[in-house]
Amino acid sequence: MGNLPKYRLQQIKPFHQIGIDYAGPISLKERRSRNSQIKQAYICLFVCMSTRALHIEVASDLTTETFLMVFTRFAARRGTIQAIYSDCGTNFVGASRLFKSVDEYQNAIINHLATHHIQWHFNPPSAPHFGGLWEAGVKSVKQLLYQSIGNHRLTSEELSTYLTRIEATLNSRPLGAMSNDPADFNVLTPNHFLTLKPSTTIPDPDLSTLPLSKMQRWRLIRDIHQHFWSKWKNDFINTLQQRLKWTKSNGTLHQDDLVLIKEPTNSLQWRLGRVMQLHPRTDGINRVATVKTAI
Repeated sequence: MGNLPKYRLQQIKPFHQIGIDYAGPISLKERRSRNSQIKQAYICLFVCMSTRALHIEVASDLTTETFLMVFTRFAARRGTIQAIYSDCGTNFVGASRLFKSVDEYQNAIINHLATHHIQWHFNPPSAPHFGGLWEAGVKSVKQLLYQSIGNHRLTSEELSTYLTRIEATLNSRPLGAMSNDPADFNVLTPNHFLTLKPSTTIPDPDLSTLPLSKMQRWRLIRDIHQHFWSKWKNDFINTLQQRLKWTKSNGTLHQDDLVLIKEPTNSLQWRLGRVMQLHPRTDGINRVATVKTAI
């Protein structure tokens, strides 16, 4: 296996070098009325190549012009970009050509693109494995998005709210322990690089006393997000427990290890603990441990 690309290991600001991909389409309705017209929308996913943070935007179609507007919104929120990596989608190729034209003629109207000399790198045709980092991000969103939404038809405002909550959920995932201190239960997340603090969210209010008709759409967004959280969390934990066929003994638990406890929790909350004591079996392998939790 080759080494990671250089841009994956550089200490640079978040979203300085990004990967981009699309997911969709998703069916939307223009209004909340029953006979509202149905239209389609797409999800544009931006992945930071160094911190693995994600940013999600909604696109009305796959045209180059729409992508440029999506990209402008992203750059206005996340700052300047040095390099972009993507597949050879026609909308991406068209945008790249326009960017090169801007850089060549130093167009003052969109000076924020020309002065920073954004470089666009395309993967070879028929080689999706070249974009494994952002393809994995698209999979995290796309695979469970349809399951959680189901047959519901959301408005564009509801979809934007839902995707923003998904973005916060994905950026709350633990990347590693902050320290080896047994008393420290903090983990590093992509959100630390974006906001310099752990992920936080507004707690869901208690709507049980209100008539269903008044808060029905709000409850719908909350419920489908909870469904996404429960499914994605289990899938994410399973990716941390992958086991291949072994020919030699692999590493096991050690005392003071920081562990992630697999149990139901509210969204954006991860149950963490430290291994206090190991209980090896007769074969000397540690399969049981006493764990101290933060709460």
